Amino acid sequence: MSPRSPLSPHGQWCPVCDSGYDHWKGQVMTAGELQTLYEGLRLNDVTRYDYVLTGYTRDTSFLEKVMEIIQELRRQNPKLVYVCDPVMGDKRNGDGYMYVPEILLPVYKEKVVPLADIITPNQYEAEILAGRKMNTEKEAIEVMDVLHEMGPDTVVITSSDLPSRLGSNYLVTLGSQRKVLAGGCRVTERIRMEIPKVDAVFVGTGDLFAAMLLAWTHQHPNNLKIACEKTVSALQHIVTRTIANAKAMAGPGKSPSPAQLELRVIQSKQQIENPEITINATII
Repeated sequence: MSPRSPLSPHGQWCPVCDSGYDHWKGQVMTAGELQTLYEGLRLNDVTRYDYVLTGYTRDTSFLEKVMEIIQELRRQNPKLVYVCDPVMGDKRNGDGYMYVPEILLPVYKEKVVPLADIITPNQYEAEILAGRKMNTEKEAIEVMDVLHEMGPDTVVITSSDLPSRLGSNYLVTLGSQRKVLAGGCRVTERIRMEIPKVDAVFVGTGDLFAAMLLAWTHQHPNNLKIACEKTVSALQHIVTRTIANAKAMAGPGKSPSPAQLELRVIQSKQQIENPEITINATII
């Protein structure tokens, strides 16, 4: 299975582009083109947003331009929530590697993460952002605390190689949310999830994870446990349906192709909107 597939909740990412496919066509938007697009939105007075979600990019100028736009959007709506999936690298056979230019790391650390309300790094990304390793749950909590101090109130480490209490066939997801209670007291809620590994490679699960976490934290802004349970359980439903369909199309004894493993998102509309909780989070 791909180290970035949930469930490690990310698909396989190409080191050249974010398509995850052997072949791709089209253009890559530049920072100047993004600015032109945003100016068109501004001229039409359609720039008041409640949420912004960002993911993979390889270009520092483009990433910096996105941050400029988010700052302007936040001046128009101070309550805007920015969700960032800091896609930079992963682990392979225990070793970390970056599949974006290393110059992006300081941009994420100095400009992106400080603006974000919610971040969804994998273990390797969390480690390089925090500047420390996490080999135990205690160290993972310390890493999440460092990331909190950088800006985000919510940190979800989407996949890690920490030992699972359920065995080697499970991945560990960790989350931490800092919040202010009614009386003004600040508290931190931390959760741990054990997610079954899947022997398949999917494209787009990372985007789907971040989008659904955004949606469920909107519905449950002060309950990270429920938001993560609904996000991961919905993703589990989608992946289960996708594998079943792919195997049926491939035929007995044959491995499904990448095309057959296209995520069955539309077919899973009901499970996305109202997921049955199949994977529970534990408060730590």
